Amino acid sequence: MPHAVASDEVRLYFEEAGSGTPIIFLHEFAADYTNWEPQMRYFSRSHRCIAYSARGYTPSDVPVSADVYTYRHFYTDALAVLDHLRIEKAHFVGLSMGAYSSLQIGLNAPQRALSMTLAGVGSGSELENLENWRKQCRANAEQFETLGSVEVAKATREVPSRIPFLVNDPRGHADFYAALARHDARGSANTMRGFQGGRPSIYTMTDAIGKVPTPALIICGDEDDPCLGPSLFLKQHLPAAGLTVFPKSGHVLNLEEPALFNETVERFITLADAGRWPVRDPRSLPAS
Repeated sequence: MPHAVASDEVRLYFEEAGSGTPIIFLHEFAADYTNWEPQMRYFSRSHRCIAYSARGYTPSDVPVSADVYTYRHFYTDALAVLDHLRIEKAHFVGLSMGAYSSLQIGLNAPQRALSMTLAGVGSGSELENLENWRKQCRANAEQFETLGSVEVAKATREVPSRIPFLVNDPRGHADFYAALARHDARGSANTMRGFQGGRPSIYTMTDAIGKVPTPALIICGDEDDPCLGPSLFLKQHLPAAGLTVFPKSGHVLNLEEPALFNETVERFITLADAGRWPVRDPRSLPAS
């Protein structure tokens, strides 16, 4: 089985398909590398596509200590996969947790990113509710440890931002949560406690975000309420950002609306490669 090795010797399972300009896909908390299959099949017709499971998600390694599940570990792991494959630059396509990591690449290693697609980004960022969010993450981690992944999958399958997936595609929704039930409970608990509950709010990074020139596409479902505000914030502060909102959609955008997701991302990547996704023209800004 192919694995890249992170700086702390954690092995990261990956799969790749196709040839051409590289695209690397970064999954969300409740997913793993397999959830990018509709994109791997579509984009590998014209690009070199890489999908990998984050640390804590088999068949990648599941470290015991929660101390090695910080947001820094996650975004540098993506770079470790590219280094293993001798890829200097790639298009980063991330959903939720993966979108946050993609944004961190733009902030900390912009020379590695041809572009970044930030889908379902920013939940838990509201500063006025940040401590409650972190408290809930710690409670969720304890649920994984005490109940296991099967019971947590049952309990979370109908959270509000996942209902559009259930309504639009019941079979896909069922498959998604069957996969979540097979996740390693310790890895999920450590990810919830370390990454989800420990990452800085995007609202605390305004100045740094304003200096990122990387072409960015922000995608949000109009029924993914926790991500609407952060998506608009990023549109307003990332210099080369575009924002699209999928109607009647929730959080799992690449699986809820795979055709629309693929079409939207393909257009963005094509324009970015052609140098046709510039920073915002100052003349379009509202008068101060």
